[in-house]
Amino acid sequence: MKNRILIVDDSFYMRTMLKNMLTDAGYEVVGEAANGQQALEMAAATKPDLITLDVILPDNTGLDVLKGIRLNDPDVKVVMCSAVGQEVIVTEALESGASAYIVKPFSEEKVLEIVSTALQPAE
Repeated sequence: MKNRILIVDDSFYMRTMLKNMLTDAGYEVVGEAANGQQALEMAAATKPDLITLDVILPDNTGLDVLKGIRLNDPDVKVVMCSAVGQEVIVTEALESGASAYIVKPFSEEKVLEIVSTALQPAE
């Protein structure tokens, strides 16, 4: 069964780029959200295995969205993707339950490696 992924980013370009990368690698993209509210609704509706989550969203911060997602589905994997690479934000994201944090701009290889690692079953 394909791993199901929800992409959350306010940039249409970034969502399209991630979607193309992930579908080319054999993942199923179950949805794309442009803001935090959409992200929470789509995460609940689609039950993805993994969510790529931007930190800067028009209506919310990715960290708040991460916490909301965690309340509804503590097991879903979340990979933060952001141009914001400040250590304090990266640390807070990881402490709030993100599996990984990718700083933009990123390479396709890096994204696929991190997504693949995040989706590995815990031993």
